Amino acid sequence: MNAGIVIGLIILLTLLNVPISFALIGGVVAALVLGGGTTLAVIPLQLFSGAAKFPLLAIPLFILAGGMMNSSGISLRIINLASALVGHVRGGLAMVNVADSMFFAEISGSAVADVAALGSIIIPAMVQKGYKPAFTAAVTSVTASLAIIIPPSIPMILYAVISGTSVTRLFLTGFAPGLIGGLLMMAVVYYKARKYGFPVEEAFSLHRLGRAFRDAGWTLALPVIILGGMFGGIVTATEAAGLAVLAAFIIGTFIYREMKFRQLWSVTLDGVVQTATVMMIVAASAVLGWYLTNEQIPQKFAEIVLGFTTDRVLVLLFLNIFLLIAGMFLHSAAAILLIVPIVMPLVRQVGVDPTHFGIIVTLNLAIGQQTPPVSSVLLTACAVAKQPVGKVFREAIPFIGVLLIVLAIVTYIPAIPLFLPELLQGP
Repeated sequence: MNAGIVIGLIILLTLLNVPISFALIGGVVAALVLGGGTTLAVIPLQLFSGAAKFPLLAIPLFILAGGMMNSSGISLRIINLASALVGHVRGGLAMVNVADSMFFAEISGSAVADVAALGSIIIPAMVQKGYKPAFTAAVTSVTASLAIIIPPSIPMILYAVISGTSVTRLFLTGFAPGLIGGLLMMAVVYYKARKYGFPVEEAFSLHRLGRAFRDAGWTLALPVIILGGMFGGIVTATEAAGLAVLAAFIIGTFIYREMKFRQLWSVTLDGVVQTATVMMIVAASAVLGWYLTNEQIPQKFAEIVLGFTTDRVLVLLFLNIFLLIAGMFLHSAAAILLIVPIVMPLVRQVGVDPTHFGIIVTLNLAIGQQTPPVSSVLLTACAVAKQPVGKVFREAIPFIGVLLIVLAIVTYIPAIPLFLPELLQGP
């Protein structure tokens, strides 16, 4: 059974509402049973090895930090600050949704945590103001992908570990693309607001903005603590995730005094459920990745590309297409762990800076989080908003288009993502 049939079976199982992780595993099991020659004992081994990666420990920690922020009023203060900044624009609450994600991206490092922490607050608020639930879920989902573009970013950490590049340098490449993406998404929101008559929340007020900044003071300190620790070489990325949990606990419990000790149980339980979902997808993606690697599909792809052209522009185009397709079926962490080691020799051979390629990979996988069948972030937003995937995906298409535009800019104008690391660290 070739890889095309396996992928087709996975898509079919997904359309039949089989959970994504089981669909991924089911496709590989079917291939092994029908193909013969390989024992099914390899499945649990790959499931375990796929999830047993130390950098992945940051995922539950960032998710837990996001849950604490949601329970302690930190998320609400971010929303209030964003509302004071852009809420006066037509479609302001949708603008607030975009700005929230940009703020929260500096804290969570996980798009799923972004949706979980902010979605439960902003989605009901937008629906109450008359926004369509599917549009609301789409904005929340796609803007949440800024959390893996703007540092800290779990996929960037994984890429740095696999490719041997500097985590700090790679983080610095994410600021410009994240800012461009956020501003372009606000432009899409403004266009739709003018077209469909979205409401204006309230007039701009310097007094309200000042009060929001004061209330969010400790919240704004969180990115300084997390990024400052990493950029200063004081803590690793996983330790920074633990630091985020500790800081969120102290700020929420002892400073804002809005998170009670009894809430820790429900927050932890929610974090366990979300982590189990994400990690099961990671583990299942490892099984599919093992099968594809065993069939030498990525290696054959690299040979075809080099046999066709060694031109850097065309090679990057092929790699983008390949990563976009891979992102549809693999969780971002699993895709990085499986694909990056295979394509890095090709990347270096055509003269692409590994740090530059890291932000390209991250953007591709950010888009993959929004494109079915896997679309982990889109599914989370749909669950929070209680909306069907197809309906939300249609509303998300213009925002996914924005990410594609940013991807094209970053791919072919490397000076934009590399400006900050070269300014602060040199070429």
